[in-house]
Amino acid sequence: MRTRSAAAALVTAGVRVNGKRITAASHLVRKGDVVAVALDRSLRILQVEGFSERRGGPAAVRALYRDLTKTDVPA
Repeated sequence: MRTRSAAAALVTAGVRVNGKRITAASHLVRKGDVVAVALDRSLRILQVEGFSERRGGPAAVRALYRDLTKTDVPA
């Protein structure tokens, strides 16, 4: 997300942490948590691997989560 307000809007649209729906953008997320995010017509499932003290580029961000989304599901 590029802004906090966009992240807050995403939470109201549908986010689950460890299988439980969250409604507050301020919900605490810990290392190892599994976050499911509904995006348009797709679902992303991510596991938190770490956090960063400061903003970084895309490669640095990708090192902070593991994508658990199944991409080989037949249509």
